[in-house]
Amino acid sequence: MYKLAFYVPLDAAESVKEAVFETGAGRQGNYEACCFQTRGTGQFRPLAGAEPHIGEVDSLTRVEELRVELACDDEVIHAAVAALRLAHPYEEPAFDVWQLADI
Repeated sequence: MYKLAFYVPLDAAESVKEAVFETGAGRQGNYEACCFQTRGTGQFRPLAGAEPHIGEVDSLTRVEELRVELACDDEVIHAAVAALRLAHPYEEPAFDVWQLADI
């Protein structure tokens, strides 16, 4: 079992979550599309060579985003990350993957 957490701008959150859920991520027992989300502000400065979806090269940008966390079975973690990368509007989406202990 894994935990997947990612940051996504508010206007893209539902479509990115749906793409990840379609892989089977976010299932817990008899429930699907399970996640926890927290609103916050992300920041980044695109460097030369970047093609930012939001902001401009060499300018600091702040964006209202959601941090979305969900559980993911071993069998679908790679598909979930691939779906996240494909659906996310950012050139370099920020995400974390943790392997969870079986207690």
